[in-house]
Amino acid sequence: MEENFYKRKFSLEGKTAIVTGALGLLGKEFCKGLAEFGANVVVVDLDEKKAKDFSKELSYKYKVKSLGMKCDVSREEDVNNMVERVLEEYTKIDILHNNAATKTDDLEGFFAPFEEYSPDNWRNVMSVNIDGMFLVAQKVGQHMAKVGGGSIIQTSSIYGLVAPDMRIYKGAVYLNKNINTPAVYTVSKAAVIGLTKYLAAYWGNKKIRVNTLILGGNESGQNEIFVKNYSHKVPLGRMGYPDEMVGALIYLASDASSYVTGQSIVVDGGFSIW
Repeated sequence: MEENFYKRKFSLEGKTAIVTGALGLLGKEFCKGLAEFGANVVVVDLDEKKAKDFSKELSYKYKVKSLGMKCDVSREEDVNNMVERVLEEYTKIDILHNNAATKTDDLEGFFAPFEEYSPDNWRNVMSVNIDGMFLVAQKVGQHMAKVGGGSIIQTSSIYGLVAPDMRIYKGAVYLNKNINTPAVYTVSKAAVIGLTKYLAAYWGNKKIRVNTLILGGNESGQNEIFVKNYSHKVPLGRMGYPDEMVGALIYLASDASSYVTGQSIVVDGGFSIW
């Protein structure tokens, strides 16, 4: 076996990766990880200026060719324009991290009780969390099918895998608001897992691998009560940190996972095993 064979398996050097929802707490870490392993990273989010500024940071720090752009993934025209712009710049897309999700601007509505949940809020969340996944995967997958394959990674949540324990949320506060996990979040994240399995079967003969990254809760400003309640449910005894989510993404994006498709990698400290 040639020297550094396995090391090269994890290398993303020269590959182009699109990350949607790239400016979020986790999105930025995912972009940094992909860039550190050599990928040219396309930073996609709703704020064009911030996306461009962050892409410049990535280019400077990791010496890759990064591009920042605005795209509302729930809009087909935006998605089509985004992919076309990427192909103009790079000619080929090797990796898609389908990561965008929303709580909408109406946090009161997002956290409303199920009995009072607005159908409009439901549709607004679904338009990003699952419609957006569909639209971006569809457009990028069409390209990958023509050029010999690629890797698509879609972000889900442990609450797409197991039901939330409502007891965790008693006294829970985030950004000065009482929080819970609404049904629309669980349903949309479960749908991501189903979409992944379908696409893995549908595009397997095109050498497109499609997998799900299922993430547990990360500590990001929740109050002490929530952190304690959540941590009590985790075998490792704590919430996760954003940088701990990145390794699984690099594996799924790289040739190290060349025989892995239709699978879910769960990074949750063991939360979902109980």
